[in-house]
Amino acid sequence: MIKRRISKALNIGDVTVGGNAPISVQSMTKTNTSDIPATVNQINALEEVGCEIVRLAIPDMEAAKAISIIRKKTKIPLVADIHFHDQLALEVLKGGVDCLRLNPGNIRDREKVELIVREAKSREIPIRIGVNFGSLPPVGAIGVSKGLSRHKDGVNQLSKGLSGDQGEYSVVDHMVETGLWEIGILEDLDFDLIKISLKAFDVETTVESYRRMASLVPYPMHLGITEAGTKKSGSIRSAVGLGMLLYEGIGDTIRVSLSDDSKEEVYTGFEILKSLELRKEGSV
Repeated sequence: MIKRRISKALNIGDVTVGGNAPISVQSMTKTNTSDIPATVNQINALEEVGCEIVRLAIPDMEAAKAISIIRKKTKIPLVADIHFHDQLALEVLKGGVDCLRLNPGNIRDREKVELIVREAKSREIPIRIGVNFGSLPPVGAIGVSKGLSRHKDGVNQLSKGLSGDQGEYSVVDHMVETGLWEIGILEDLDFDLIKISLKAFDVETTVESYRRMASLVPYPMHLGITEAGTKKSGSIRSAVGLGMLLYEGIGDTIRVSLSDDSKEEVYTGFEILKSLELRKEGSV
């Protein structure tokens, strides 16, 4: 049997993530969140096929304000995906969202992060620190709010995975350090409702980043491969990357990212877990 890494449990709505809880399967809506009827329909369709947590993109204030209505029309736990703007996070917290996803690569002002965390803490709402290779802060400027453009930030010059010379600063180092920076802010505010993801497109970087972080912190891990691909190629890439980590006992909740119907993400996620005998029930 697979011996799972022991992580600190937290609740996202009525779903427990971490601890001894079953590994949950997530998906993400592909509607415009401000289109409330379409978004509610897609959330309900995902729930019908077994999805346990749904993430929604919050690109602007209109989408943020829609959360309060969407929350009333749905039952499944909702995660708000926040980039760049702290005010969007504050709005969805007021609207009743069950979890925030913050990207430390594009909200790099410590004061703004602290503002969000204090509000989340007052409402006991968990935060996923979502590190993503495609939006890492500039090399040498983690936590610096105004950095260089991505073309000059040095990230693409870093060695991938463990392919660099021994002692060379790699993209894995940079992803882990970026995550640790934001974890430090949350811990300084005595906030521990933390979930972590460290996603890249290539499997090696993703797997090594999760392995490293799993050995450093006690928090639950959200597994995924960034923009994994089509139903066929993305399912295979995700099965390889997520399967490696899950077999090692790492991972408390997963999302398979596909450029396809969101329901396919749920089907694939459950099949990955079933193949490792980590879930027996779930989507058909």
